[in-house]
Amino acid sequence: MTVRMKDIAKDLGLSIVTISKVLRNHPDIAEETRERVLQRVKELDYHPNLMARSLVTGHSYLIGLVVPDLLHPFFTEVAKALSGAMRGGGYSLIISSSEENPELEAREIQQLMGRQLDALVIASCGTNAAAFEKLDRNGIPYVLIDREVAGLTANFVGVNDTAVGRIATEHLIDQGCRRVAHIRGRDNSTGIHRFEGYRQALLRCGLQYSEGLVVTRSNVDTDTTMQGAEAMRLLLERKPRPDGVFAYNDPLAIGAMNAILDAGLHIPQDIALVGSGNLHYDDSLRVPLSSVDQHSSMIGERTGGILLRFIESKVCPQTMSVILDPSLVVRASSMRIPARGPISSAREKHSKPVAAARRKQ
Repeated sequence: MTVRMKDIAKDLGLSIVTISKVLRNHPDIAEETRERVLQRVKELDYHPNLMARSLVTGHSYLIGLVVPDLLHPFFTEVAKALSGAMRGGGYSLIISSSEENPELEAREIQQLMGRQLDALVIASCGTNAAAFEKLDRNGIPYVLIDREVAGLTANFVGVNDTAVGRIATEHLIDQGCRRVAHIRGRDNSTGIHRFEGYRQALLRCGLQYSEGLVVTRSNVDTDTTMQGAEAMRLLLERKPRPDGVFAYNDPLAIGAMNAILDAGLHIPQDIALVGSGNLHYDDSLRVPLSSVDQHSSMIGERTGGILLRFIESKVCPQTMSVILDPSLVVRASSMRIPARGPISSAREKHSKPVAAARRKQ
């Protein structure tokens, strides 16, 4: 016989509402009551009827996440943190990939909308606000992560991308590089702002900007290592060649690293290299990679907090934007000048990022 929530409530002399709150990990339940309910749930091997719960509450308890690529470790770390944050509220995550294709992204969003999800989280590869305006018209809560969409007022969680480009480039200049190249991303908010930070750093340090030292990649989240190697080979043909490279993200930097080493050059002696993302395997590469930490886990956690507040609010909260300050993690790939004192092999600087949260009007 199927065990129902009301059977557990009757058995323990509690209300169905109390049982439901325990199963949703609601905070206003006494610990003793919580333990009694969970013990009985375990004994009876009870599994909630999610469809029935959805009919009663009007919530599917499902959150959709659309990212450009499921293999990119940055988005994997964001998804892990987001899933953990939502799990505490009783929500599960459905993940979809747009493969860096705006048309596929629009179809995936449409498919998820058809599943009556409670909210969406989107790292958009497009620049058209029309798809998101449709979400607004249908009253579906959503949060943009990593990339903003021009002309759209929406909830957003990401990093200060201008600062990403600036601190990476300034570090290379501080290490003695004078011909700093940039492997640039797409013409979305992240690609544009990191490029702008790169240019700002050159100007601040009195170095001339050269278009010949910038190579743009159309794919920055799929086939990325190959894209980075191709871009680096183009830069190696420049006369004179660059002595430092800032790559839009770590996978591009890894491809660049392979091309540099395969050409018989040394890192960082011949060419110093900095990426962005601070992926968990960066210190295990052929040359440990210096990188700008975007705090991917914090992006997921903060996004989860915004979603829970929006879903559970009885009134529509104001739109919020959370901008995290990036931090530089220095490893062997950029250390041309010996450091004074010990440098950690992970998260060496600014270990406590400042998050600037602002409400959009």
